[in-house]
Amino acid sequence: MNYQVHASAIVDDGAQIGEGSRVWHFVHVCGGARVGKGVSLGQNVFVGNKVVIGDNCKIQNNVSVYDNVTLEEGVFCGPSMVFTNVYNPRSLIERKSEYRDTLVRKGATLGANCTIVCGVTIGAYAFVGAGAVINKNVPAYALMVGVPARQIGWMSEFGEQLDLPLEGEAEAVCEHSGARYRLSGKTLAKESAK
Repeated sequence: MNYQVHASAIVDDGAQIGEGSRVWHFVHVCGGARVGKGVSLGQNVFVGNKVVIGDNCKIQNNVSVYDNVTLEEGVFCGPSMVFTNVYNPRSLIERKSEYRDTLVRKGATLGANCTIVCGVTIGAYAFVGAGAVINKNVPAYALMVGVPARQIGWMSEFGEQLDLPLEGEAEAVCEHSGARYRLSGKTLAKESAK
């Protein structure tokens, strides 16, 4: 075993966990889960069977990653944030065949206590503020806050807010990394290095 598992954690047979990952206190990883390299699963995390977690993700305490959730590389899930997988749950009606897929793209941040309603895609390097409720797709690099969440700005890959309008034609430079970003309409893209 080339990853760390605390004595109180449960890793079911069949679970795939990558090299250098850390599974902390009271975590439960189901047998069908696929967890990448260098992942941190904080205290009291649950990982379902039909879950894919990419390399270098950090899942903080008290997060349940339910079936049909996919996290690409480098996703940050803040403490006690919530994923759902049924859009209209009822205790008396079986809806396991109605799970909706949720995809969180590379480098996105999901702040503490935010809720991600199932069936959405969160774009690469998007930043969801603490306590926000996401109920629709989020563009790459978007800064989202509120209930329901609304976009209030753009974030760099470094994690700093860029001085850009929400839409139009504009450019900005991340003051920490020097990376350049170009806004075209409602789409932000990082310019490749020359």
